[in-house]
Amino acid sequence: MTDVHLFIENFLAACDFDDPPENATLQSVLKELPRWDSLAMLSVIVMFDMEYGKTIDGGHLKAAVTIGDLFRLLEG
Repeated sequence: MTDVHLFIENFLAACDFDDPPENATLQSVLKELPRWDSLAMLSVIVMFDMEYGKTIDGGHLKAAVTIGDLFRLLEG
């Protein structure tokens, strides 16, 4: 099972936020994050593939509301 804190760190690094939220949690709403845009989404797709060997697509990202929703994709 993947460590939640490591997943959040990987997520923030993949999105390459100029000012990453210091208190990001599984409950953090994606649309409220600074610069959550199509480039960040593409980076998350690549992160899933490279870091976790899991394939996700735009449909998964559109359905995700929080970082926790993305984390749960690792279990499915």
